[in-house]
This record gives sequence, C-alpha cells and structure tokens, in this order.
Amino acid sequence: MTEAKRKNFTGNLEAKVALEAIRGIKTVNEIGQEFGVHSTQIGLWKKELQKQASHLFDTKLGPRPVDLSISPERLYSVIGRLKMELGWLKKSLESADRSA
Repeated sequence: MTEAKRKNFTGNLEAKVALEAIRGIKTVNEIGQEFGVHSTQIGLWKKELQKQASHLFDTKLGPRPVDLSISPERLYSVIGRLKMELGWLKKSLESADRSA
C-alpha cells in the first residue's frame, strides 16, 4: 500500500480559497473541487481569515518610530574613527608614492 502524502499549501493559495469562501458565490464543495482542497480545510481557513482580518487595520500608517539605538554620540564616534582611518590611508599612500 502506498501512503498518501500530506499536501502543503502556500499562504497565497490559502488566502485565495478563504476569500472565495467568504464571497459565497460558489459552494464550499465547488471551491474544494476547483482548488483540490477538502471542504473542512476551507472552513478552517475561512474562520482564520475572518479572525485575522481585524488585525490588518489595527496598525496605523505614519512616521516610523525613531530608533533610539542610534544616538548622536555614537554617530560622532563613528565619524571620528572614519576620519582617522582616512588620514592614515592618505599618509600610507603618500609614503608608498615616495618610496616607489
């Protein structure tokens, strides 16, 4: 006997099937035949979509919160380090040109 493999559905397909079920144009059995999904699974996806739909609109779009981990002192220290490295590289290049 061969064992039936478990089907893995993408999130895109799950959302598509759940939206089709919510629309109510087709019956759950028709949707199941069209997409190759069991009617019980369609019902679960439909309930999940209805439950999660309210969370889509909870967050408000607007300015992103300021990242406090980037402080001005830290930025100035990075600038100072880069200036020192640049000075060292310029001196190294000048001394390499003189010796060549």
